[in-house]
Amino acid sequence: MTTFGYARVSTTDQHLDAQIEQLTAAGCDRVYQEKASGTKTGSSRPQLAAMLAAAQQGDLVMVCKIDRIARSVRDLVNILHDLKERGVAFKAINSPFDTSTPVGKMTLQMLGVIAEFERDLLLERQRDGIDRAKAEGLYKGKSATVTVGDTAERVQAMLDMGLSKQRVADQTGVSLASVYRIVRAAAVGGVA
Repeated sequence: MTTFGYARVSTTDQHLDAQIEQLTAAGCDRVYQEKASGTKTGSSRPQLAAMLAAAQQGDLVMVCKIDRIARSVRDLVNILHDLKERGVAFKAINSPFDTSTPVGKMTLQMLGVIAEFERDLLLERQRDGIDRAKAEGLYKGKSATVTVGDTAERVQAMLDMGLSKQRVADQTGVSLASVYRIVRAAAVGGVA
């Protein structure tokens, strides 16, 4: 079992020293450190991504405080769900949050319910806004990305002239995905 630590500060003028000391004292074998906003995810937090990728079944991921790993409930729940699915435990040193305990597991379940509720509220507000906009004649729905016929024929003609798919997309204003759709449709004898 490996114990991974993750230390993060939001700005480059803040220091990681205190977090690193706490994580090391708590028994972390390796501490990943980052100076990045907690609201950022994915490629803007490469050390977090590297640590999550390195953690394997039976390992433990540790932070000083929960907000070091994620700022939003949704991001936290997603990270913790991923760790749980892979058999990796999670512990926050300065709060009673340890997914290897029954109370920690219950807390994770509650966070999941809160995140789902948050998402449902967002979707409900979005639907209400769309309904209001439709009633006022302001919402028309998503416009078609490619019109059939002329546009598809024009795209196909440009491709036949040897232009790259990206260049055709740039010159026609059609998305690259739509260019690929037109190519697939032409291959089976249809129109996009």
